[in-house]
Parts: sequence; structure tokens; C-alpha cells
Amino acid sequence: MAAMAGSVLLAFLMIFTILSSSVSSLSLNYYDKTCPNFESAVTNAVKKAMKNDRTVPAAILRMHFHDCFIRVSLHAFYVIDHAKEAVEKMCPGVVSCADILALAARDAVALSGGPNWAVPKGRKDGRISKASETRQLPAPVFNISQLQQSFSQRGLSLEDLVALSGGHTLGFAHCSSFQNRIHNFSATVDVDSTLSPSFAANLRRICPLQNKAKNAGSTMDSTTFGFDNVYYKMLLGGKSIFSSDQALLTNPKAKALVQKFAASEAEFGKAFAASMVKMSSLTGGQEVRLDCKVVR
Repeated sequence: MAAMAGSVLLAFLMIFTILSSSVSSLSLNYYDKTCPNFESAVTNAVKKAMKNDRTVPAAILRMHFHDCFIRVSLHAFYVIDHAKEAVEKMCPGVVSCADILALAARDAVALSGGPNWAVPKGRKDGRISKASETRQLPAPVFNISQLQQSFSQRGLSLEDLVALSGGHTLGFAHCSSFQNRIHNFSATVDVDSTLSPSFAANLRRICPLQNKAKNAGSTMDSTTFGFDNVYYKMLLGGKSIFSSDQALLTNPKAKALVQKFAASEAEFGKAFAASMVKMSSLTGGQEVRLDCKVVR
């Protein structure tokens, strides 16, 4: 089962570029001799945080996605801080923050009922800031061409795009990110006609045109805290939140993948795990925050 509770905030704390190591340097046994048991410390930190805050898995997953695309830290970074502190007690100055984040994202998904996977390790942390990278994050209003371009320039395929979009099963979207679909959609239509009428009516009730509630919004699917394939089922039923979600149905190959994942949670889990490994490995290495002890 899938559970995604997480903020679809587009606000960031810091943006970083890579002092990269090559992808070939990543290895499943990278720390076998230098810090063989550190993964348990990361898992324990995620578990402890989840007991106090059910939105942690979604926040960590989104943080990792942001980090791979533009190196940015978001809500729940304290979980990474706590994991890093525990790992430092075991092996000072050995494990990078970037590797800890990649592992924490895996654990967040697995502990929410989603797939588990082996994480290649060996990323290095850097310290160069580049604000221009904020423009590189896929936007919730992107069409399929823009989405494909954003993913392909990072070496990610259409299947990666559709599989990783399933991470929205844990998400929470603020009104501003989907207001364009439920108010003044076009010059002649107020509401996006691809939305289920009842679903659209509920979104309009939560997010009126002159919405003043800062934290108003909607979960991305009906199983808020479980990692599953309900996102795809809702998408096919006209109950997607973002324009970028609906855009997946405008491409025949992408739509076929949506249907495949909606029909089989196992197929979705397998594809999601593979795409997560691919996405995190392509970055080679990155920093996630300046006050996280850097390993170069």
C-alpha cells in the first residue's frame, strides 16, 4: 500500500550544484569496509520521525527528487540531520549527506508500504550554490513535451517520468498549484473538462477563487499515507490534481504505462524502484545542505 503525505511546496531553502563524482564510482558495497552498518542508523532515524509525523515519507521523497533535479533542501531535513548525527558517531567523516538522503528516501517509501531496493552509494557532497537551477524543476503546469524535455535532459526516459510521477501518491498540493484547472481554465471554460465534475466541485469548495487560507489544498490521492498505485487509478478516473499529471494521458505511450501501473501495483513498484535508482545515480554526487557535515 502506498502512502504519501507530503507537501507539494515549491518553496526551497537552498539550492546547490554538484561537485560530482562519476556515476561509475557508485557502488552497492561502497562503504562495506569503512562503515558497513550505517544503513540501519538511517532507517531508524526515518522510523522515529514517522512515528511523530506521518508526512515525513512524502517530504523526504520530495526532498530527494528536488536534490536530484536542483539540489535543494525542504521540509523534514531534520530527519537527515538526525541520521547524519547517528552515522557520524559510528563512522566520522565517511558517509555523505547525499547518500544518507538517497537511503532515507528508499526507507520512507518502503516503510509506507512501497517497494524496497538496494541503493548504489558513493555520492560526494559539494558546496557551490546556483540559484538559476530553481528554473529546472518540473512545474505542475507542464505539458507532456515540457515534462519529457525536463526528464530527458537528465537522462531519464518516458517510463521513468511516468513511474516517478507515481510518487505523487504521497503528496499534498496547495491550491496555488492546481488553481489553473478549477478557475478560469480558459477564455470559454471555467473548469478543466478532463476533471471529474464531482472531483472538480470538491476542489473548488476547498480552494475557492479568492482563497485566503494559506495551507488549503488537497492530497494527491485518497490513500494519503500509503505508497500504492491509487494515484494512477484516480488519474484514469479524472481525479488528478496537477495539469502535469493529466498530461501523462495525452501521450499514447505514457497513457499505456499509466494503465499498466493502475492495473498492477507490483509492476508500478518494480518500475518505481528502478527509476529511483536511475535518477539518484545519474546525479553522481550532490550536496543537500551547507550545515550538513560535508564528505568530499
